[in-house]
Amino acid sequence: MAVHSRMIGIVGGGISGIAAAKQLSKYEPVVFEATGGIGGVWRHCSYRSTKLQTPRCDYEFSDFPWTQRDNSSFPTYQEVLDYLHSYATHFDVLKFVKFNSKVVGIRFIGDREASAGDFGRLLPGHPVWEVSVQTNQSETLELYTFELLVMCTGKYGDVPRIPWFPEGKGPEVFGGKVLHTVDYCKLEEEECRELVKGKKVVVVGYKKSAIDVAVECAEANQGADGQACTMVIRTLHWTVPHYSIWGFPFYLFYSTRSSQFLYERPNQGLFRTLLCHMLSPLRGAVSKMVESYLAWKLPLDKYGLRPDHPFVEDYASCQMAILPESFFREADKGKIQFKRSDSKWWFWEGGVEFEDNTKIEADVVILATGFDGKKKLKTILPDPFRSLLEFPSGMMPLYRGTINPLIPNMAFVGYIESVSNLHTAELRCKWMSRLVDEQFKLPSVEKMLKQTTDEMEIMKRSTRFYKRSCISTFSINHSDEICEEMGWEPWRKMSWFSEAFSPYNSQDYADEN
Repeated sequence: MAVHSRMIGIVGGGISGIAAAKQLSKYEPVVFEATGGIGGVWRHCSYRSTKLQTPRCDYEFSDFPWTQRDNSSFPTYQEVLDYLHSYATHFDVLKFVKFNSKVVGIRFIGDREASAGDFGRLLPGHPVWEVSVQTNQSETLELYTFELLVMCTGKYGDVPRIPWFPEGKGPEVFGGKVLHTVDYCKLEEEECRELVKGKKVVVVGYKKSAIDVAVECAEANQGADGQACTMVIRTLHWTVPHYSIWGFPFYLFYSTRSSQFLYERPNQGLFRTLLCHMLSPLRGAVSKMVESYLAWKLPLDKYGLRPDHPFVEDYASCQMAILPESFFREADKGKIQFKRSDSKWWFWEGGVEFEDNTKIEADVVILATGFDGKKKLKTILPDPFRSLLEFPSGMMPLYRGTINPLIPNMAFVGYIESVSNLHTAELRCKWMSRLVDEQFKLPSVEKMLKQTTDEMEIMKRSTRFYKRSCISTFSINHSDEICEEMGWEPWRKMSWFSEAFSPYNSQDYADEN
């Protein structure tokens, strides 16, 4: 069997994979995309109603602005796909992509002893990883070898997280239809409508996917003959109607250098640690101010949807969802109903049942229970690296959100989150490309592990939902440290006022000449 040898391989053709391919284009990387098009979750896990959660100007590449970047409306998923395709076409990235090519196995062929201690060069001059690829055209595996492998398979899509059910109480006993949102989004628009129209639908979950699906169900069931959609909610999260709080732009509360000054960050020293402790009441007051607005603006108490935890915990875990305009309007019409349940639930022949013996009749149950992105990685990575992907806490130890100090010659892009995941991915791809070019060197494995551990501890202290690996409360500091390693000036604004009170976005991190 012929083995194709290249310097750099990239697994995944979503936002992160395309960003990595553009930044590493001079090495002519091979991008393996399992499907027939680029876009990742935007292509394969979007519904008819799915929109971007941020304005255009906060979700764009630094060297490719939106044509209507000042348009305040949130782009649809199709507009995001068109934007990404235009970017890939403009920079001639598509020539690197092998479509319908699924990576089914990875084997380490480097020197394990040489990889111990210091991390070493990302391009050592010899193959380190062998990749097995299954294509749609052939059942025969194709083999590739690479010096560096960049994993961009993402945290969402492909592998659904399915709840555990007691024996004899799973979907098999239910007389209706059960599907996960990953299956729902593959249906055509008319198929989605026919699936839920005139049906008693139960949607399990209360994050963005669940909310979008509930709205689609309600819209398909208008009129006297329409059935209500019931959302089964275990954990409540704060939702926002728009990016304005009491008339102030939302970014003033969490996305400027001055607002993030209130929050803990890595490597801050004893004085700043004491200062953060003293500023704790002010952080709480900011969160309370946002909560008071949301409780005034939205009928959270009316429907029992006010979370018990502070708003800042959802922001610090990147779980703040933008509500569709019609969500509570449909709830007021009775088309969306809510069932709070902290206890376990299971299926019976006619629907779902709870530990308190209450039942909900259903024809269709849609599981909006999330995805297991790390499971995708674990299925293709070999031992012992599979066991090194995450710490016992469930978090991935990624230096600068990109390098696992325990896995040689491999990078990960798209596994930490912020308010704008595109901006986060692109900046780290720029950092990675300069690391590949040996414009700077990584610190020792011990120092990298300490840095990642410190960041994890901050996340744990910031929110109970820390396993999502979100850097939103110290994202500017995270970018500062990346800029310093690249030799860039970390403070990117033109004036001290803008530096203090303007939000940072991709345009602030355009390449320096």
